[in-house]
Amino acid sequence: MNGSLARNQALLGLLREGMPAGVDAAVCVPFPYLQQARELLASSALRLGAQNLSEFGEGAYTGEVSAAMLGEFACRYVIVGHSERRTLFGESDDAVARKAEAALRADLVPIVCVGESLEERDAGAVEAVLGRQLDALGGVCGGGTATVIAYEPIWAIGTGRSATPGQVQEVLGFIRERLEDRARACRILYGGSVKAGSAQALFGLPDCDGGLIGGASLVAEEFIAICEAARLASNNV
Repeated sequence: MNGSLARNQALLGLLREGMPAGVDAAVCVPFPYLQQARELLASSALRLGAQNLSEFGEGAYTGEVSAAMLGEFACRYVIVGHSERRTLFGESDDAVARKAEAALRADLVPIVCVGESLEERDAGAVEAVLGRQLDALGGVCGGGTATVIAYEPIWAIGTGRSATPGQVQEVLGFIRERLEDRARACRILYGGSVKAGSAQALFGLPDCDGGLIGGASLVAEEFIAICEAARLASNNV
């Protein structure tokens, strides 16, 4: 929940000018700023996304925003099940799956977030938690869908603790294995406080297809440097 009309214009203007070529990137903005972002990004390679959506198509759901509404603003992506939605607003695994299905029905690409808390990691329950979250998605990642899976360890976001590349690869490898054949249609991202200084090592991991960037995306130079790291990693594949 960041941004203002003036700050958005400055940030997106810098991103348009500085983004490296050959990188698939999107910005997911709060609902009130979708039209502004749509206009500012109209002639750029940056795609537009939203941070959430409703599982319902239309009707008496005051305050909700449907996938079809997002589509009218030229959204391509939508974040689903972010850790803050799960922990602060009580979104269940099943609700996250229904939101992802709603996105796919509207030809949006859901970026489905999964991840464990510090307590769950310390209890050795990482695979159990992620397995449950992934299994709840059912066919969301199957049948050639363009679903994106983003691993965001809750314990490594804004806590001062960070996951090592080895820890990240271990979990990303588990996710890809758990998805089995479905993984071919899914991009798997890492979203645990990625910074410019750590991006190249993370993006060079065998099972990392990119990043879901949080606070660093609010600083143009930092985000551009992260995208450059993604470009370099892609060229090294």
